[in-house]
Amino acid sequence: MPKTPATPKPTAAELDLLQVLWPLGAATAKQVHQEIQKQRPDVTYATVLRLMQIMHTKGILIRDESERSHVYAPAQAQDSLQTNLLKDLIQKAFAGSAKALVLAALRSGISKKEREEIEKLLKEDDK
Repeated sequence: MPKTPATPKPTAAELDLLQVLWPLGAATAKQVHQEIQKQRPDVTYATVLRLMQIMHTKGILIRDESERSHVYAPAQAQDSLQTNLLKDLIQKAFAGSAKALVLAALRSGISKKEREEIEKLLKEDDK
């Protein structure tokens, strides 16, 4: 059986860019740069474009070249990529134990509102 290629794992900077791109769905480098500048005005257009080109080469972004300005979109949906990264984290940092991951997350400090949301989800699962 042929081995499926590994899903590329984004760097921290690439994840930051994906957080901007996911809500947009698809966008030009200029549009992504404008969104990023709202939080980080120091980031240049050239930096954003280069990062998006690298992400395309790695397979993290797909690119539509049919228009003058290339339009980029995430190659994976947000929940799919997060699930893959989470599985990898559980294996590498928590010896395969999802329980250990959850306990570490809870110990790291969550707000009262987050705790209430988690409790509500757990109660719904018991039904």
